[in-house]
Amino acid sequence: MLMSDMMAQNNTNSPYTRYGYGELIDVNSAEIRSMGGVSMGYRNPLAINPVNPASYSVVDTVSFMFDFGLSGLVSRFSGKTEKSTAVNSNIEYINMQFPINKWLGVSAGLLPYSFSGYNFYKSDSVLINNHTNTPDKAYYTRSYAGSGGINQVYTGFGMKLFNHVSLGMNLYYMFGNINNSRSTVYSSTGFNASNQINAISVSSFRARYGLQAFHTFNKKHDVTLGLIYEGKAPLSGSFTQYNYGVPSDTINFAKDFEVPQTIGAGLFYTFDNKLSVGLDYSLQQWADAKFFNSTDSLSNKSKLALGFEYIPDARGRKFYQRVKYRAGINIHDPYYKLPGITNVKNFGISFGVGLPLRTSNTMVNASVEYGKSGDKSLFREDYFKFTLNAVFNENWFFKRKL
Repeated sequence: MLMSDMMAQNNTNSPYTRYGYGELIDVNSAEIRSMGGVSMGYRNPLAINPVNPASYSVVDTVSFMFDFGLSGLVSRFSGKTEKSTAVNSNIEYINMQFPINKWLGVSAGLLPYSFSGYNFYKSDSVLINNHTNTPDKAYYTRSYAGSGGINQVYTGFGMKLFNHVSLGMNLYYMFGNINNSRSTVYSSTGFNASNQINAISVSSFRARYGLQAFHTFNKKHDVTLGLIYEGKAPLSGSFTQYNYGVPSDTINFAKDFEVPQTIGAGLFYTFDNKLSVGLDYSLQQWADAKFFNSTDSLSNKSKLALGFEYIPDARGRKFYQRVKYRAGINIHDPYYKLPGITNVKNFGISFGVGLPLRTSNTMVNASVEYGKSGDKSLFREDYFKFTLNAVFNENWFFKRKL
């Protein structure tokens, strides 16, 4: 069914989340989101960057950091004739970071991987052969709904080598359920209603490796090159189909699912601790990853991001001197295929600020992002996403003088 056939909807999020594993989540804090998602080369002692585990080694030797993020999403959906709006909010992530020694940092947390949330229907009719010269019609409503998502618990380390290189690794445990259902209800008597639920259950492990090479030139020019890599891995779990109606049964299928090989590279440059600019590129090779035993329903997802940050005076005594101003843009491909449709690139533009607390190194970050998915020839989503996170940075690991 095409989205343009939709007659009405009541979304928890985008109808596009019925494809693949739902919408893939870029797990970024408000500070990274407000820079367009630039993260491969991002290396900040006052922030946690789980995208590249090599960044963990920058943590201060006496600091313990705790970070949690909240988000709100306002989406406007429009097709050829249909329009609707959906609003939702949720906790984005929870993670922490701390040092083992001056060259080794550790991080752990709970992150989303994907989610599915949609609810829409269409009404139509079918001709009935009633053995008379007068054709008759049976009217029906077909409904589609999806819920659930995949989460991931991670732990990782970043290790500094030779004062200019850091290596890191994240280990993830992925778990969750995605349920997609469709039902048909006839308004005429004599026809049986039907309901089918397809449930994917996930329980699996995967790993990510990261590298950052960093150096300061002439005391004012800081440059960091970041790289990440993930190998293709099986997404262990199960697939069950529940059929209600005539017939009614439950079937367990043996299906192969995989997560793709992922590569990414980024460059982050800071001038005089004031102006920063970053550029990232990443590629997820979904076209080679199995989904329901085959590799013909998903496509490669590439992402290009550009971000900026400006702080008037990082050591200034006045509050406004230490406020961070950020902006960014990104362009990326959807990872799913639509029958008979050529996918269009999605994009997002974002702005944000970082607000320091006077009494500690704690930073409150806020961002707003406008983005677009799809187009009106099929179905388009225009959204505003608001993200807020607080990074609590406390000095725990030092001896107090008596």
